[in-house]
Amino acid sequence: MDLLDYAFMQRALLAAVLVGITAPAVGIYLVQRRQALMGDGIGHVAMTGVGLGFLLSWSPVWMATLVSVLGAVLMELIRWYGKTRGDIALAMLFYGGMAGGVMFINLAPGGSNANLTSYLFGSLSTVSESDVTAICVLAAFVVLVTLGLRRQLFAVSQDEEFARVTGLPVRALNLLTAVTAAVTVTVAMRVVGLLLVSALMVVPVAAAQQLSRSFAATFAIAVAIGVTVTIGGTVTSYYQDVPPGATIVLLTIAAFILLAALATPLARRRARAAAARQPAGDPAECAIPATRAPEGTAGV
Repeated sequence: MDLLDYAFMQRALLAAVLVGITAPAVGIYLVQRRQALMGDGIGHVAMTGVGLGFLLSWSPVWMATLVSVLGAVLMELIRWYGKTRGDIALAMLFYGGMAGGVMFINLAPGGSNANLTSYLFGSLSTVSESDVTAICVLAAFVVLVTLGLRRQLFAVSQDEEFARVTGLPVRALNLLTAVTAAVTVTVAMRVVGLLLVSALMVVPVAAAQQLSRSFAATFAIAVAIGVTVTIGGTVTSYYQDVPPGATIVLLTIAAFILLAALATPLARRRARAAAARQPAGDPAECAIPATRAPEGTAGV
């Protein structure tokens, strides 16, 4: 493949693989918590970090990481204490993050809104060696947290009250999930873009759920989908000269539609097979149902 002859494509493909792994790995917990749009909100806040990076002549990736982590912590505090005014506070945080990014980058020497484009929608040619180093470090943190603490994070995501009764530090784990989501946003912004990263965190998980209700299987399938679409989108954008972020998201949605279409006949086939195994003498309404784990908990 001739694209591997170029250093910038080697960097872009490595970044794409890391994004494909980390985004669904965090997204599965956000989906369980019904916070599917959290990544979108963090992406808005991270724009301020990008703008500050240009203004202070510091790495936009690391500055965006710092600002988005602070924003994620603030979002969790608003969720805990905001009550009726929480939605207004979150709206101000999100829109303030966008406005701050535009303002700071225009105040930077030689800065303009054009500098934000590659961070908003992703860009292959602008992924530098320092970006790859930062992405590798941040991705390692995300994988360590999402795999190493998967049982605890899953328990908190499913039922906070039950997790609290069992002695888990619920607030600390919620904060850790928010921080990990913030780190994932900055990992993905060079490939997918800040405005589209939330789709890569959520849609692969939704697609994987079409095939499995087991947490472990859903996790594995979602990551496989994430890696496939990020590599596919990166390669397509190189050969067809189309935006990588938009291409990756469209491929992700296409994967969801395909798996949803396949899941319906599979479910019907399983239902017919289950009915065929039903003993002839027992009406279905009199049969003793098999016990099973609560939905989504198997295989954690």
